[in-house]
Amino acid sequence: MGIDLGTSAVKVLLLDAADQVVAEASTALEVSRPHRLWSEQDPDAWWQATQKAVASLRAQVPEDLARLRGIGLSGQMHGATLLGRDDRPLRPAILWNDGRSGAECEELEARVPRLRKLTGNLAMPGFTAPKLLWVCRHEPECFQRVARVLLPKDYLRLCLTGDLATDLSDASGTLWLDVGERRWAPDLIEACGLPPDVVPKLHEGPEVTGRLLSKVATAWGCERVPVVAGAGDQAAGAVGAGVIAPGRALISLGTSGVYFVASDAFRPNPERAVHAFCHALPGAWHQMSVLLSAASCLAWIAHVTGARDEAALLAEVEAADHASERLLFLPYLSGERTPHNDPHATGVFVGLDHETDRAALGRAVLEGVAFAFSDAEAALLAAGGGIEAVSVVGGGARSQLWGRILASVLARPLIYRRGATLGPALGAARLARLGLSDEAAEQVCQEPPVDFVAEPEARLVEHYHERLPRFRKLYADLVESFRAAAASQEE
Repeated sequence: MGIDLGTSAVKVLLLDAADQVVAEASTALEVSRPHRLWSEQDPDAWWQATQKAVASLRAQVPEDLARLRGIGLSGQMHGATLLGRDDRPLRPAILWNDGRSGAECEELEARVPRLRKLTGNLAMPGFTAPKLLWVCRHEPECFQRVARVLLPKDYLRLCLTGDLATDLSDASGTLWLDVGERRWAPDLIEACGLPPDVVPKLHEGPEVTGRLLSKVATAWGCERVPVVAGAGDQAAGAVGAGVIAPGRALISLGTSGVYFVASDAFRPNPERAVHAFCHALPGAWHQMSVLLSAASCLAWIAHVTGARDEAALLAEVEAADHASERLLFLPYLSGERTPHNDPHATGVFVGLDHETDRAALGRAVLEGVAFAFSDAEAALLAAGGGIEAVSVVGGGARSQLWGRILASVLARPLIYRRGATLGPALGAARLARLGLSDEAAEQVCQEPPVDFVAEPEARLVEHYHERLPRFRKLYADLVESFRAAAASQEE
């Protein structure tokens, strides 16, 4: 079984011995945004959603679930889940796309000058460590009660097994890990005013961390099977897509956007806001550029323009089949990470006129996200290492139109694979299989069959090559306005 705790849903799937999906289920989650830049969820809602999804699986395939052999976990990264001594949450979890801790990032880098060298990353509001500094400053009574800090998927692990553990890929996103040496860095934890034992034990992705509690196994109709460490959602998604060899790459078009490249070495480039993390497999690393808003931009524009849903809007855009000539969209609805590291950036349309309709707005959004991925690719290439074949996964991978636009902006073919929407849950299940067998990773983590290849279109390649500098200049022209607007709201 693979359990993926996403931002918008918990997804659960069962794999058979032939790596085929037997059944899957998901339960939706809601995000709370009580203040500007805030993004939170109730940890107990994660567990309730997981139980509901597994109950759906049991209703579908009770006999298969009874034969369950092992579980792997995947989840949204960076979230600060604060527990007291009774292992109960002290407050809502602060999520990966929360932007409130900008000042604390500067403070953390000042406290630990070697932070970038150890972690391979800039201090950004999305990471776990600055969130704890924010809680210390703004919620001191809560901070004093913190006994454990877990990442989101590891709170599910606690509910499943009673164990406190995490994996190296997810831990890489805390700013508390010496990523090159694959171990916690106590001085980074202490710089946040916390004792080193506030973090859980580290494991490689396929390592077993515990077994299902008896009460959980009984409720699910299965044995007390082993649970492996698993991975952060992006590393798990890469395992599911077979992206484990150096140079193999993956673009994820989910709520956020990720450009992921597997590596055989620790190759940081923090100055361009590239992440250098441990991969989900021993002795492997990866580089990652992150866009804080990707498919969520499409969902947003469909909602505000009154489209029935994203699919209906995509159909309108495809029917018009017209590349934007004047209209540009900055897709920074939640700020941006790579390459700007700017929580104050916002979404922007430029070039509106009386002829602009819903299809034109939808097309500009697809193009704006594609341009942002071009920025992401440039930052990755500057970090060293090459990019070979690129696969595409995530909810946005359902759109062949978006694939053609993205391939043309990047001027490279993009491989769309079957089961592209399974993503991290598939990778988590594969990690469980690796943890319970003597099979090689290359044998288990194969690339799924090709569904189609989005090829660059010469006409669009030329058109987007001309427009990309205008997209980049637009952010440069507006960055001071973003900061001024943020400062005025804080006054």
